[in-house]
Amino acid sequence: MNTSVNLAGIKMKNPVTVASGTFGYGREFEEFIDLNRLGGICTKGTSLKPRAGNKPPRVYETPAGMLNAIGLQNPGVEYFMNNDLPYLKKFDTAIIVNACGSTIEEYVELAKVLNTLDIDGVELNLSCPNVKAGCLAFGTTYEGVKEVTSQVRKVLDKPLIVKLTPNVTDITMPAKGAEDAGADGVSLINTLLGMSIDIHTRRPHLANNTGGLSGPCVKPVGVRMVYQVAKSVTIPILGLGGIVTASDAIEYMLAGASAVSIGTGNFIAPDVAIKVVDGIEDYMKKYNIQDINEIVGTVQMN
Repeated sequence: MNTSVNLAGIKMKNPVTVASGTFGYGREFEEFIDLNRLGGICTKGTSLKPRAGNKPPRVYETPAGMLNAIGLQNPGVEYFMNNDLPYLKKFDTAIIVNACGSTIEEYVELAKVLNTLDIDGVELNLSCPNVKAGCLAFGTTYEGVKEVTSQVRKVLDKPLIVKLTPNVTDITMPAKGAEDAGADGVSLINTLLGMSIDIHTRRPHLANNTGGLSGPCVKPVGVRMVYQVAKSVTIPILGLGGIVTASDAIEYMLAGASAVSIGTGNFIAPDVAIKVVDGIEDYMKKYNIQDINEIVGTVQMN
């Protein structure tokens, strides 16, 4: 059986990656799983300069999911290239750096640095809903996505995947903006904007008031949006949102995703990604599927 995929020019041994912001830079999970078995690792959101993030509390559990308002806290790209990248290079897995910024200029300068590094690709984060400056404004319209992506494309030779926010009326428009600007692929969905209130204090549970909702509760939205985008663009899709089992991953692939990414599931069970890899192989054996790429986009609508 062939489980290898080519995601937007990124070659992976299987279609399973771990999502940005849920896996750090891998160190926290090394004692639980063999990182070599992952198709890829999408790093924690990395910015040009260090970010302190939002004040706590920043995480709140919800039914079938969680809210987070971390605010893209990270040590910056210089720290990443000197400390985290050498660690990640020890493993036989694709390295996809999630890149974030507050201005077009920041995205471009960051892309210039990433272009010099020995990484497999870049995931351009235009969709984080809990950063007050930047991401949400760029990621909600065709024009905004196209503008940032086109500027980054000019300085980045590596595979470029644009991560899309679901907090829009028509998800296909930002996807088309990414494709028209020269992106090699898109990833979706990022978190849905949500809120939770403590009825006793009458204040939101998060210090940031609102945050990104993720987990199994968002999967039907993610599957629907991946299906819509797959019908609207020709570039490949990295599907994510609520994947905790192999069945979830296969749903996304049937809807049109070439590969999948596991996020909140990593908090539930640190070995979830490996179980998904094994489950996909079991599915292929059960239905005599010789190549995992054969199932992409093959959902039969009623």
